[in-house]
Amino acid sequence: MKKYIFTKRNGIHIIDLDQTVKLLAKAQEIVKQIVADGGTILFVGTKKQAQESVESEAKRCGMYYVNQRWLGGTMTNFTTIQSRIDHLVRLEDQKAKGEFNRLPKKEASKLDEEIVRLNRQLGGIKEMTKLPSALFMVDPTKDNIALLEAKRMDIPIIAICDTNCNPDVLEAIIPANDDAIRAVKLICSKIADAVIAGKGIQVIVPKEEGGVEATTAGPQTDVSAPSEAADMASIEAKIAAPRIDVADMVDMADIATDEE
Repeated sequence: MKKYIFTKRNGIHIIDLDQTVKLLAKAQEIVKQIVADGGTILFVGTKKQAQESVESEAKRCGMYYVNQRWLGGTMTNFTTIQSRIDHLVRLEDQKAKGEFNRLPKKEASKLDEEIVRLNRQLGGIKEMTKLPSALFMVDPTKDNIALLEAKRMDIPIIAICDTNCNPDVLEAIIPANDDAIRAVKLICSKIADAVIAGKGIQVIVPKEEGGVEATTAGPQTDVSAPSEAADMASIEAKIAAPRIDVADMVDMADIATDEE
């Protein structure tokens, strides 16, 4: 990470924000393209500073997340994880139908506790029916098991890289302080914006006259709807580079500083 550090003062590393902005733009472009191609992103951030931001931003953009302890085998043994998710869904189904009311109170209470525990562990990936196309990680050093599993399954990783991370094992990095809550929230929101923009260009191919769908190599917009095309152009322009406004400047200061 030495090349991403601007300077060091009183035992504090100052990250080069110029590189952060450029690499954030690159990460956004990668995420946008993955989602535009129909892929999915798994947000991973189990450290306390990231849990709330990871959950809220993943939900905002409609993607999956893990913000509690990473369960070993989530990627490499997905079939077993899927069976636990199916068990959770069945329990919730039984509760919704009122079947718990016919059970002894002690047994029903245990099943309620199991639902809460499984939702805490698997709630963020409950709707995930296949492996994600990429991982966005807040701290690859802390969530090293997730990193190793993703590498083994050839899943690309986009991650916030602090000064204690190894950027060589990642496909795309965002140099930043992963211990600052505001910095993590800012970057998570930018990645979520990229996901939303990618979904925006997942345009259904317009039908030609006669009701036959036109074939195309990439996303297209209907030329008969200029306002929709203009909106799409506006979305693409916004995501082309990260917009750092005045309100973000305080958060950027958090990104830049990291204690040794």
